[in-house]
Amino acid sequence: MATPNYGYEKRQKELAKRKKKEEKLREKAHRKLSPSSDGLAPGDPETDVASLERDAPTVPELPTKNG
Repeated sequence: MATPNYGYEKRQKELAKRKKKEEKLREKAHRKLSPSSDGLAPGDPETDVASLERDAPTVPELPTKNG
């Protein structure tokens, strides 16, 4: 009986993992390029709230007496 080729099996798993990772990155890039594809328009309140959470307004510091 022939012995199993563990190196071949490992290589196939690595290739499948790499292919899956590349596909995920491709999907992520596609979503990033077309954000309205998930059904939210730029004027939707949900989109506006998300943008506000990311870019919180900064409050300038007031000068103190000690200066």
